[in-house]
Amino acid sequence: MDKALSSLDWSLVQAFVAVAETGSLSAAARRLGSSQPTLGRQVRAIEDALGVTLFHRQPRGLILTETGAALLPAAQAMRQAAGQMALIAAGRTEDLRGVVRLTASVVVAHYLLPPILAQIRARHPEIEIELVPSDTTENLLFREADIALRMYRPTQLDVVARHLGDLELGLFGARAYLDRRGRPATLDEALTHDLVGYDRNEDIILGLRDNGHVIDRHGFALRCDQNAVYWELVRAGCGLGFGQVAVARHDTRVERVLPDLPIPPLPVWLTAHEALRNTARLRRVWDMLAEGLPPHLA
Repeated sequence: MDKALSSLDWSLVQAFVAVAETGSLSAAARRLGSSQPTLGRQVRAIEDALGVTLFHRQPRGLILTETGAALLPAAQAMRQAAGQMALIAAGRTEDLRGVVRLTASVVVAHYLLPPILAQIRARHPEIEIELVPSDTTENLLFREADIALRMYRPTQLDVVARHLGDLELGLFGARAYLDRRGRPATLDEALTHDLVGYDRNEDIILGLRDNGHVIDRHGFALRCDQNAVYWELVRAGCGLGFGQVAVARHDTRVERVLPDLPIPPLPVWLTAHEALRNTARLRRVWDMLAEGLPPHLA
């Protein structure tokens, strides 16, 4: 095994860690941007190289064997070391050419970022941009993203962050819907309307309860957790729903109702790993995001 370890391909270790942490080949493939058959071959290859069985195969996925569980912490340490090497190397380049991987929430990526990214591309065509719309947290340390726009203050170690402002939220309805059903004058009246809510996410339910209005998921006849689709349902006239004022401001199809309704805003934090913050191309993208986003924020 010593000889196998000394010549072990890092991609096989990466595959082992991803499968161990996600519990399936398909989820690991999505994380690594690979394919399920490739991950399957890599898992078999590392097992052959080490001469051990790392996973029990089950109908619903893979679980670690005792040996696999014993090896996982060392493999995770290898991943962390590899990530640190990549960060240090990337942080020392002054070449603008290259890739910047940016992640942001689905709504921000869909509605706010495209014109800003168009300006970046026009000014710096040598910079390639990978945009990852995601409402989950991408890991900056492991280079799942170079720059992240977060809706909370980051607590991850070795991350630099800048608060750009806050996204104001409001209650909206399509003008055609409001013409048909009327415009509510109070929140109690609004809650008698058709409502667009979330499916598994309970943020709206909890927010209404904080304001003294008890409601459960069945109070929303139409439910969707994907935020860009959620907003399109509101725009289409499916009912009243919540959205970002910056997105709705120039949309003639929707109208804000109860503008004085107290809704906590979403803070927007621009974040990057400190080892990459001063890389030339990341610094340029960082600066243009910091310039382009605040006009949309409170």
